[in-house]
Amino acid sequence: MTVTIYHNPACGTSRNVLALIRNAKIEPAIIEYLKTPPSRETLIDLIARMGVPVRSVIREKDTPFAELGLANPALPDAALLDAMMAHPILINRPIVVTPLGVKLCRPSETVLDILPAAQRAAFSKEDGETVVDPAGRRIR
Repeated sequence: MTVTIYHNPACGTSRNVLALIRNAKIEPAIIEYLKTPPSRETLIDLIARMGVPVRSVIREKDTPFAELGLANPALPDAALLDAMMAHPILINRPIVVTPLGVKLCRPSETVLDILPAAQRAAFSKEDGETVVDPAGRRIR
C-alpha cells in the first residue's frame, strides 16, 4: 500500500495531513515539492486524477500569484501550469495520492476520505481542533 504526500514542512495543514496519515499507521513517501517539484507531466496527471480545474490547485497566499497576474480568468491552463513549474510555491498543498484516490487535502481532515486504513487513535490538529475521536472515528 503506497501513499504519497506532496508536502511542505513549513505548512501547518501539510504537517497535520502527514500526522493523520501516520495516525493510520502508514508511513508515506514524502515529496518535499519545493525541493523536488513534480514534473509538468506529473502535475497534469495529479490534477486530472483529482478531477479539478488547474486553477483550483494554485496557491494564492504568500506566493507571487498577484505579481504574475494569475487572477486573470482568461489565462489558459498552459499558462497556469507554466507559472507553477517556474514557481513551485504556487502549487497548493498537500496533495496526497493513495490507492483510493488523489486529493488536495485542505482542510487536513479531507485526507481521511482517501486513506486505505483506519485511524488508530484520537487526533487533534495543531490548532487544537479534534478531528478523530479516541475510537479512531472522524468527528464531523
